[in-house]
Amino acid sequence: MRVVFAGTPEAAVPSLDAIAASGHELVGVVTRPDAPAGRGRRLEASPVRRRAEELGLPVLTPARVRDTDFLDALRALAPDACPVVAYGNLIPESALTIPRLGWVNLHFSLLPAWRGAAPVQHAIMAGDEMTGASTFVIERGLDTGPVLGVMTETIRPTDTAGDLLERLATAGAGLLVATLDGLESGDLVAVPQPAEGVSLAPKIEVDDARITWSRPATAVDRLVRGCTPAPGAWTTFRGERLKVSPVTIASTGDLPLEAPPAAGDLVVTKKAVFVGTGTAPVRLGTVQPHGKKPMPAADWARGTRIEAGERVGDE
Repeated sequence: MRVVFAGTPEAAVPSLDAIAASGHELVGVVTRPDAPAGRGRRLEASPVRRRAEELGLPVLTPARVRDTDFLDALRALAPDACPVVAYGNLIPESALTIPRLGWVNLHFSLLPAWRGAAPVQHAIMAGDEMTGASTFVIERGLDTGPVLGVMTETIRPTDTAGDLLERLATAGAGLLVATLDGLESGDLVAVPQPAEGVSLAPKIEVDDARITWSRPATAVDRLVRGCTPAPGAWTTFRGERLKVSPVTIASTGDLPLEAPPAAGDLVVTKKAVFVGTGTAPVRLGTVQPHGKKPMPAADWARGTRIEAGERVGDE
């Protein structure tokens, strides 16, 4: 079967490799145009483009998927199906009708749960214990198309979004190839998504990643893990932004205090830094002050010379 793959970030590369190694004929790759990255804001190719070029595959980088030049180029490749992983652009009707078997998306959730751009992050932040990946036929709605295949994955208590996404990207690549196999053989039947159980997973913006210390410790822990590595959970200290890596929920016995600290209050010992929450205190792991490199919280506290009564999160 002739396929054209569409994807952009690192999480899409395992699927690209799996399709390239499969029995299907990979005739082209679609990815986002080169974009500014890093402190120098120099244009960089997407991970998918870099890998596709290593494989010697034709690469299309349309600014808009509805552009006539791109649609003509896609028709010339004559794909039977277009598998998609985190491409980052909506596919218009004019493109959806080109492959005879449609565009098949690998989405990192158990649909209809967590439709949208950030399913992995939202699953962790919501405290879900189980997630997975789904393949479905793309239609005009947001992740609403009929499902072709499903796999499940346990969310571990210490998983960050990066950890979980890496596992799902690897396992999901096999699911995507199996889905293409089933479409080619005609054995797969697309199953409409149920109307119940729908939840949305919009992109996590920087403002969404701000820690509210008055929330329960479990909610703080989930927010930080869900925002790691991107966009990065943060708070404020002495009027400047402080990025926070995954934390550990502590017990009051871990602190040299008779009563737990108030939400946002800092407690510094020789080897650790704790912050009060709405319930139990949490121990900070790695932090990153504005304009500096990440460092262990204890090193940050010593260098900053935190005084008694100081706190994080004040406006």
